[in-house]
Amino acid sequence: MSASALLWGLLFGSVGLALFVYGKKQGAIVPLVCGLLLLVIPYVLPNTVLLVIVGAALVATPFVIRR
Repeated sequence: MSASALLWGLLFGSVGLALFVYGKKQGAIVPLVCGLLLLVIPYVLPNTVLLVIVGAALVATPFVIRR
């Protein structure tokens, strides 16, 4: 695992925790699920480029889909 993968994982994990807590308190399913997925993907995706692409898509999803 490279240093960049660790830093990207830390960034996406932090944003994921914030989205998860927000979604839980507000009862909003989209931020809750995106936050949970952002917490899990650094452990699942071995490729740094794929991690950044999927992570950026998951961060943008709650802003695009408002339910």
